[in-house]
Amino acid sequence: MNAITIHTEEITQVKVPLPFPLRWVNAYVIRGSKGYTVIDPGLHTPEAEALWTQTLQELGIAWAHIEQIVLTHHHPDHYGMAGWFQARTGAPVLLSETGYAQVGLLWGEQQPMSALLLDLFARHGYPAGGMEEMTKHMHDFVSLVSPQPQVTLLREGPVRLGDRVYEAIETPGHAAGHLVFYDAEARVVFCGDHVLPQISPNVSFLPQVEENPLGAYLDSLAEIGKLDVAMAYPGHREPWAGFSARAAELVRHHHERLALMEGQLSAPQSAYEVCRATFGDRLSVHQMRFALSETIAHLILLEAQGRIRQVEPAAGLIRYARVQA
Repeated sequence: MNAITIHTEEITQVKVPLPFPLRWVNAYVIRGSKGYTVIDPGLHTPEAEALWTQTLQELGIAWAHIEQIVLTHHHPDHYGMAGWFQARTGAPVLLSETGYAQVGLLWGEQQPMSALLLDLFARHGYPAGGMEEMTKHMHDFVSLVSPQPQVTLLREGPVRLGDRVYEAIETPGHAAGHLVFYDAEARVVFCGDHVLPQISPNVSFLPQVEENPLGAYLDSLAEIGKLDVAMAYPGHREPWAGFSARAAELVRHHHERLALMEGQLSAPQSAYEVCRATFGDRLSVHQMRFALSETIAHLILLEAQGRIRQVEPAAGLIRYARVQA
């Protein structure tokens, strides 16, 4: 895998390795007259450290030449290296206010999101025997986002990346506070994980974050798909043309998934049972975390649409059934 691809005189794609099936996350280095902007530097691993050290040497960029680190969102495969970069450059790390709040929930003192998520999973049928492994999985991410940076809050509106001014647009669904960066004149968008080619971004329900993340995602896709885009630079896979068409494909995909899950509920089932029926029973703990959270997000939207309902809980277990016409 070639880790560096120079797309234009200003934009260089850097494939930062991941210890997950996705294999890599895209970071972007944008050249400007005042220095370089790094977008989404990746997950903090020894392999990522080595790659960035070699990459900057090959590009002839000194640490002092990095003027800012900009994050589309707070997920560890995008946020994890930010503190490492900041320690070497002194550059500000820009992240949305909503995203920064998630950082505190996920990796702040006592990691409150871990307990909230494990309780949620238990109420939706996740087996008690798997809780210890899931707990360890959640805690293992702390080292992959450490050291954590001092964050400068980034809001919607104009933001300079290199020598061009982009519009930061909040795009909820995949991550609360997710931002894409759009240059209308150049018809270019850095879209993070909001719209991805070939694969569907995970849309998870997390407690105390977003009541209906899939509904918010579908609404955002409908709006973002109206942008005039000639080239999209995503967080995963390769940059591509056809951004609006892909946004529409993702809307159709989720409507199909909603219909599939609705069809599985002729008899009451827990979200865990629906998850296994939809995604299979050979998932790693990492994959199960995201599959179950996404299943819950779909069931919440189906319930909001009046297509399914919660049945009387049994010993605290939440189950759903299809609403008969």
